[in-house]
Amino acid sequence: MQLDLFYEISQPPSLRRSESQAFADILAEIKLADQLGYGCAWLVEHHFMPSYSHSAAPDLILAAASQHTNRIRLGLAVTPLPYHHPLQVAERCATLDILSHGRLELGIGRGFSPQEYQAFGVDMAQSRSITQEALAILRQGLSQPSVHFQGQHYQLDNLPVVPRPIQQPHPPLWTAAVSPDSFLWAAREQLGVLAGPFKPWMMVRQDIRHYRDAWQSPVAPRAGMTLGLFCLPDGKRAHALAKSALEWFYHQLLSTTLPVLEQLYPSYEHFHDLGRFRHLIKLGINLKLLETFGMAVVGSPAECIDKLQAYREAGITNLLCAVGAGALDSAVIQESLHCIASDVMPSLAD
Repeated sequence: MQLDLFYEISQPPSLRRSESQAFADILAEIKLADQLGYGCAWLVEHHFMPSYSHSAAPDLILAAASQHTNRIRLGLAVTPLPYHHPLQVAERCATLDILSHGRLELGIGRGFSPQEYQAFGVDMAQSRSITQEALAILRQGLSQPSVHFQGQHYQLDNLPVVPRPIQQPHPPLWTAAVSPDSFLWAAREQLGVLAGPFKPWMMVRQDIRHYRDAWQSPVAPRAGMTLGLFCLPDGKRAHALAKSALEWFYHQLLSTTLPVLEQLYPSYEHFHDLGRFRHLIKLGINLKLLETFGMAVVGSPAECIDKLQAYREAGITNLLCAVGAGALDSAVIQESLHCIASDVMPSLAD
């Protein structure tokens, strides 16, 4: 199981840092992660979510990171295709692949925010069919000299698309996967899956099992999961530092995504712990709840290794680690990055 990094570019009031400082901190952390052996740095794309996420142009952040790193891969997690013309996505991603010398990981998705859909003038009810067509165009635009497509939403007639990505036929493709059906769709499309951090582990574990069962390609399936993680040699100190940061992050996250989560519950009613989770989550977010339901891992290296093995054994290939959830001072996050790389990562390597 590969350990990656995951960023929302959060701006919690407690940090009292400028956006310029936040971007500088993240670039410094990615540069360090490159030296320490982390696999990939993933950035989200969100809009109109102050404090929680200032990552509105992740490809620009990754382009900057590409000039200060040599090995770490750079991931978009994810580009909401309904918000963008797929040919522009192809052009920008090919550019980023060139700038990074072939290190791009490209995640796509539909997005989930009604506010974003309204602002960008897209009918949310059409999101599934738009994404299906946009993905087909994106694949053509990255792998073929020209694009020809006639569909409901796009009509394109032999358009030459440049530049060309270094990775052929295209950079590795992933999709955000939320509902059980989206995991099965990803398997049919031969896409890696990226499970977000707002579902309890028992739900994601079932999704990953069904995804792997449905996978029919000779190429191995790829399953990524985002997880709040904080590890220090002193487990008590790790908990003391992480408690407020992770609770703030998940409160922000679930205040946005809880309506989505509520719609998913009927697909998982056979889990006897689901009722307890639904009851506790409405009482408020706390670190104990997050750890109990596998949404965060905090502690010493030995404690973290013991908990993280479960994700590895269930088929997670990429653990997208929100180290300190981006809500702690960068010096402390970098301290944890060192600890994870030296004392946790070797035990999880395949």
